[in-house]
Amino acid sequence: MLMKAVDSYLAVRRAAGFALRNQEYLLRSFVRFASERGDVHISTPTVMDWASQVPVPRHRLDAVVPFARYLQAEDDRHEVPPSRIFGPRKSRPIPFIFSQDELNRLLQAATRLEPLDSLRPHTYSTLFALLAVTGLRISEALKLRFEDITADGLLIRRTKFQKSRLVPLHPTAVAGLERYLQRRQRTAATDDHVFVSLRGRQLSRNAVFEAFDKLRKTVGLDEGRGPRRPRIHDLRFSFAVRALETCPEGRDNVGRHMLALSTYMGHTHIRYTYWYLQATPQLMRDIAEACDRFLKAGAP
Repeated sequence: MLMKAVDSYLAVRRAAGFALRNQEYLLRSFVRFASERGDVHISTPTVMDWASQVPVPRHRLDAVVPFARYLQAEDDRHEVPPSRIFGPRKSRPIPFIFSQDELNRLLQAATRLEPLDSLRPHTYSTLFALLAVTGLRISEALKLRFEDITADGLLIRRTKFQKSRLVPLHPTAVAGLERYLQRRQRTAATDDHVFVSLRGRQLSRNAVFEAFDKLRKTVGLDEGRGPRRPRIHDLRFSFAVRALETCPEGRDNVGRHMLALSTYMGHTHIRYTYWYLQATPQLMRDIAEACDRFLKAGAP
């Protein structure tokens, strides 16, 4: 009974565009555990016992809670476990927002990666620059193929949340990408991915993370800015924050700007975009000045 309910739940969610591959694995694991106990309805004690089998039970809990809500809507004998049953959620780490100087140093260091006479320094400098000026996810950039580069921008195909979108590029980004492609097409690689390894194969995430860590240490970004070390994903954070800093004043303008940014970054809902918008000195100054103007305008 519960396994059929898993099939129904997954079908509904996938019709809305969610992949849910990991969630399917977890839900089927939970249902097998509950069935061995003879349970035909979801109960909090069973969820707790199953989730507690792993070091980080919250991941399992997060998979079951929406499933339990789905079933409870039709049958209130299903229990929805409290979301804080394993304690409060950890707060998201404060992102590292790259300054222009820090970004320039990172990209310059990438151009000096060895072997200097290979495609490698051009690959990494172009890849990290593209992430910084588009806010792409690293997985999206690594999946790019030649056919995804169009006159209108980058075609990002069915990535996170199974969404596809077109990402327009600034003329300077187009020029930089074209310079890289001219070198890329002179290689003997038969793989049609835009970013490839020295062996001519699609560049792997692990290789990119290793290169980024090396560059981060080379330019000294491990020191001098608190406990937070920059991650590749912080290039996406930095793009979103800088985009907000260019937002025109006015509530309507802000709303349109946020919606456009959410679409550009490939979010399913605008609320996910707000996670990327962290306070920077410029943003705080802009907010303070806007509040000051508002108060002065209303003063007698």
